[in-house]
Amino acid sequence: MIATSKRQTFQRTAFASTLLIVVFLLLPVVALAQTGGAPKGNPRLASLGIEIWPEYDRPAVLVILKAALAEGVKLPAAIALRLPAASGGPSAVAFSATADGNLLTLKYERTVAGDFVTLKFEIPERFFHVEFYEPIATTLPSRIYRYAWPGDLAAERVRVVVQEPASASAVSVEPNLDLSSTGTDGLRYRAAELGALEAGKPLPVVVRYTKVDTRTSADILKPKAGDLPFAAAPPLSATAASGALPGWALALAGIVMLALGGGVAFLWRRRQSPSAPPAALPCVKCGAPQISGNRFCGKCGAKLE
Repeated sequence: MIATSKRQTFQRTAFASTLLIVVFLLLPVVALAQTGGAPKGNPRLASLGIEIWPEYDRPAVLVILKAALAEGVKLPAAIALRLPAASGGPSAVAFSATADGNLLTLKYERTVAGDFVTLKFEIPERFFHVEFYEPIATTLPSRIYRYAWPGDLAAERVRVVVQEPASASAVSVEPNLDLSSTGTDGLRYRAAELGALEAGKPLPVVVRYTKVDTRTSADILKPKAGDLPFAAAPPLSATAASGALPGWALALAGIVMLALGGGVAFLWRRRQSPSAPPAALPCVKCGAPQISGNRFCGKCGAKLE
């Protein structure tokens, strides 16, 4: 009888623990469902890249959204995009004419309602780029971060990349990202192509890891003075856990890397604000007026001083 009672107690405890884990993982999806679904009228995306960099340059999580409009979408295109309210809004919003082109500051409007900050902006070209930070609890070595893409735009192809923090161990990601490699920055990256995603369908991403060192990855790596932060995931290895990658996947990875490369010039995310940035000196090469914070001329592409 005593053994049976202990077994029943253990089973109840195990069931309760499992239930708590399931509820915890579903919280982002439930929160999205309670907000009324995706904004109406958004165009379709040809591709969407979601990058998650925990504790890269501050004790928070940097989330980078990189998107390309589908062929046939009329320009300029109006976009409405929800970010988690805990982020306080974006640290950068930009657009580009090509996948590997210079990123230029984009004006936007923001409203706060419930669990979200909603951005509204109009892009004159096919490519746009949004960055924001979300807080993460770092008081204990065991860390967990949850992000849920709210499904505001349908995408024909979705790619998720997670940068593993320096000195982190026991890293796990849901959904499973089965491609991994070490970048030239010394950090490990995990990635996966997740196929198409319809509007209104959330995509939750959960990252767990253990980290004792309280320093950020940038502090641990100590990049040389003047070096730019690593604003692009490194190329994926030619092999994965399941064996060699097919040729189409390698070609796709190359195209995505070109798109990600444009982000290297986009390092002013911390200085962004919802209001219009102040004017700067004109371009010394062509004389075109500039926006403070741009590193390159939006007309001729010359590097600004």
